[in-house]
Amino acid sequence: MRVLGIDPGLTRCGLGVIDSLRSRRAEMVAVGVERTDSAASVDVRLGVLADALDAWLDECRPDVVSVERVFARHDVSTIMGTAQASGLAIGLAARRGIPVAMHTPSEVKASITGNGRADKKQVTAMVTRILHLDTPPKPADAADALALAICHLWRGAGTGTSTTGPADFSDRTARGRQGSGLTAAQQTWADALKGKHG
Repeated sequence: MRVLGIDPGLTRCGLGVIDSLRSRRAEMVAVGVERTDSAASVDVRLGVLADALDAWLDECRPDVVSVERVFARHDVSTIMGTAQASGLAIGLAARRGIPVAMHTPSEVKASITGNGRADKKQVTAMVTRILHLDTPPKPADAADALALAICHLWRGAGTGTSTTGPADFSDRTARGRQGSGLTAAQQTWADALKGKHG
């Protein structure tokens, strides 16, 4: 299974892709941070981020997308940008029929480090170790995105707050973007659902 982890943010959006291996091991496929100009208007910034996310989804073709669940913080302007980026990512994945799961920061930290209150340094260190990377992924948004992907791989699809479930997956694939295609795993799932429901 291939998982795309997204640490949503309007200024910096972390993205990390991993493939599952045997014995609960994982291998990094790609990692990066997409940035937008804080001086630009929100619509322009969301457009830039949408183009970047489209490119990641089309090139990496994940079987599932794992997004950090947005929760209330003291800074309203920060939470608004995070929520906008999160909704954008969820919508773009859903258009392709890609299942989306959401995990809270404490779920991710507990899954990666064993401690739901771990700091960013601890998360980055464990991500580096789990994926056998030569150097820690930087900045922290990149490490957090990989942590989200690992968390979903280890905790399983049933533990996150799913926004795109199996029941509507086959319908969404039919309405997905032209030319986006499905991975082998997605096609198998869609075929199985067609046989089950109809």
